[in-house]
Amino acid sequence: MITAENITYSIGSHRILANICATFNPGRVTAILGPNGAGKSTFLKCLTGALKPDEGSVTVDGRDLHQYSLTELSRRRAVLSQANPISFPFTAHEIVVMGRNPYSLEKTTASNAEIADEALALVDAWHLRDRAFPTLSGGEQQRVQFARVISQIWEQEGASLFLDEPTSALDLKHQHQLLELVQILSTEKNLTVVIVMHDLNLAYYSTDHCYFIKDGGIQGGEDSKDLIKADIISEIFDLPKEYAAMRFGGQFAD
Repeated sequence: MITAENITYSIGSHRILANICATFNPGRVTAILGPNGAGKSTFLKCLTGALKPDEGSVTVDGRDLHQYSLTELSRRRAVLSQANPISFPFTAHEIVVMGRNPYSLEKTTASNAEIADEALALVDAWHLRDRAFPTLSGGEQQRVQFARVISQIWEQEGASLFLDEPTSALDLKHQHQLLELVQILSTEKNLTVVIVMHDLNLAYYSTDHCYFIKDGGIQGGEDSKDLIKADIISEIFDLPKEYAAMRFGGQFAD
């Protein structure tokens, strides 16, 4: 379980997050939703340890995040960021093998390569294994990077997976495949999955719980299908109620 308690984070005089509290449970996929610039990615970085909040704390299984060593963290959580610029001509397979770095001293090269191949196959990218990463399309790169983070926690039960806009460059088929795989992994490996998303349709159908962030505050934490509805969307995204009802009123009805 991951718990955020009173997270506050500012850049200069601008407060990005203000006293945010949230809980993320194993075996569940939780979406973080909200307008552009609301602080979603900043909050995700606080959860992963990439940023240290000005106030508050993040605990993982009851232990403060910053008490873990980098080696421990590299085996307990994997992070897919929005931007993963790589200009060197590594192959897709080599990129995925990088996810196995935390195990390089105890696992054989052959074993790590085999896991990388299995991860590529899971994300429908095995056929790209020998292609130079910079030559791939944006969606292909995203799938390869997703394979990398999967390989990082391949044998870890109860680990955490943090994804920042993982479907932004994917076509409809691969959006469905990726989110279906996330659900399967969260259940089979008891993963705690946190996803920053913009697409409310995907969040509604593909996540268990969700939070909304707006103006540095947070609300939600309940079932996605109970929260992603027209009245809440109108409030969070500053939409006219009539438009939200017309656009989303019946869209999420089962």
